[in-house]
Amino acid sequence: MYIGKTYKISEFLFWTRRNIGLLLLIGTIPTILYQLFGLKWLSVPWPIVAFLGTAAAFVVGFKNQQTYNRTWEARQIWGAIISASQAWTVLCRDFIENQHLAQEIIYRQLAWLTALRYQLREERKWENTNKSYNKEYAQLYSIPEKEIPIREELEKYISPDETATILSHNNPATQILSIQSLTLTRLAKEGQLDNSRFLELHKTLREFFSHQERSERIKNFPYPRQYATVNRIFVWLFCILLPFAMLKEFNELNSFVTGALKGYMVWLVIPFSLLISWVYTSLEQVGESTENPFEGNANDVPLSQMSNTVETDIREILGETTLPAAFSARNNIIL
Repeated sequence: MYIGKTYKISEFLFWTRRNIGLLLLIGTIPTILYQLFGLKWLSVPWPIVAFLGTAAAFVVGFKNQQTYNRTWEARQIWGAIISASQAWTVLCRDFIENQHLAQEIIYRQLAWLTALRYQLREERKWENTNKSYNKEYAQLYSIPEKEIPIREELEKYISPDETATILSHNNPATQILSIQSLTLTRLAKEGQLDNSRFLELHKTLREFFSHQERSERIKNFPYPRQYATVNRIFVWLFCILLPFAMLKEFNELNSFVTGALKGYMVWLVIPFSLLISWVYTSLEQVGESTENPFEGNANDVPLSQMSNTVETDIREILGETTLPAAFSARNNIIL
């Protein structure tokens, strides 16, 4: 998550510089062929490209709206997880008389948060972190789940044996919730939890299952590939054809100018086509970067920071004074 007031234009240009280089080439080649080699037939009627540009704008706008919705839903889910975790802590502290056991259950909740965020940071083949411009930009910030082994993090909250058992399953987060359910059932059978308190705790546990499923749905179901493919095709078709449509328009400006620019107006196709095309490709790239809000891009949901915050809250609720160090941003980015 970017926490600065705004991205610097230098950061944005660095992130999109490969597109800028390609678009510069796309604008330069037809201009040289038209002006220096006299291939006047290369000009494309402007209305054709204008219609294509309109269609591309609609598709880009649709994609960006939908990908933003995915990111916002992911943030809402994790906001609900934080709230439910705090409630779980208070309920366990107040409902379970054995405070040592209550603390064990609460710490296991922190282990669940840890396992879930590690699972959500796993790579999927449709994600974009492996693209060159994202790999380069990723060097500017830290992704804790990529740098610290999950076993090391889990053993802060649960025993090494329990950690090994959990990690032996395909879905460690689900196994942790399963252990929580078994623990509550055992306490109820032993008479340490009355029926109403057991049901209240189990209700919160079901919320965790629901939040996990919603997170996994976003993680495992990509933005529909057909829309993403059409979006990219439309944008690049427009960018390729744009300079061909501008050739005749700028060449006709020679009739209205005097001085040093007369006869050379067609060369302005290069910067103007570059500028317009860059707007379209940048919007397409921004939409792409928000498709998968858990993959580890700079604008993703800050799972580690949110987990760190709720852990601090939980430890304070338990009366502990040794608190985890707060996460700090690198280059205004925190995950």
